[in-house]
Amino acid sequence: MFGVIRKIIEGSKSGKDRESREDPEQKKHIAAGVLLLEAAHVDNECNEEEMEHIVATLQDKFDLPADCVGDLLDLARADRKQSVDLWQFTNYINRNFSPAEKRAVMEDVWRIILLDGKLDKHEDHYAHKLADLLHLTHGQMIAAKLKAREQVSRLS
Repeated sequence: MFGVIRKIIEGSKSGKDRESREDPEQKKHIAAGVLLLEAAHVDNECNEEEMEHIVATLQDKFDLPADCVGDLLDLARADRKQSVDLWQFTNYINRNFSPAEKRAVMEDVWRIILLDGKLDKHEDHYAHKLADLLHLTHGQMIAAKLKAREQVSRLS
């Protein structure tokens, strides 16, 4: 019993240690990565095209080399797996992203959602919930959706 408790405590300490070692830019990258991964997985059908788009988005958005994006996604996957909700990530984004950067994240999320050409009810719910958590208006969310739809149509 005490061994299990010790592992839980040590695990939470190591997570906090890692978090304290991360620089603010890396935290921004991870928070955005988690939101993009969630968009890809929310319909339970994450495909290769969505993952490639996430990699390209993170490379372009944060000017990262490909090998760094792989490490970033590993960290984002681990944080996503350990989290119970999105608040910690959206809260960090709200405190550290400009309004324009938050709208750009919403566009990125919509692009991933719309890549497969169908809008699942879980994806739509996620986008609405995310817009609310990022303190975006309904109009800003819809503008991001329309812009993403236009961008996705150019990819086809």
